[in-house]
Amino acid sequence: MGEGVDPTKMCQSLVDKVARSKQLRSVTDPELLVLFEDWLEELEAEVTAYLEQHPGSDAPAIAAHLGLSGSGAAFLVAKLRREEKI
Repeated sequence: MGEGVDPTKMCQSLVDKVARSKQLRSVTDPELLVLFEDWLEELEAEVTAYLEQHPGSDAPAIAAHLGLSGSGAAFLVAKLRREEKI
């Protein structure tokens, strides 16, 4: 059979990530969460501005320009598209 995604493993991974997220949230200082949200908003603004100047750019180009990981840039692009900001 060909390679594919194991839905059981994928679901378990998701459950593990949600659990860790809740654990982190319960011990994180609220002031740090505000700083993180501010930083994320700044990154989103930088991605939006870059895409306005360089329409059609992909995540690797954004990552290189902003000094982000490829997955980080892809996450931001997907988030902005989902929120219909780009």
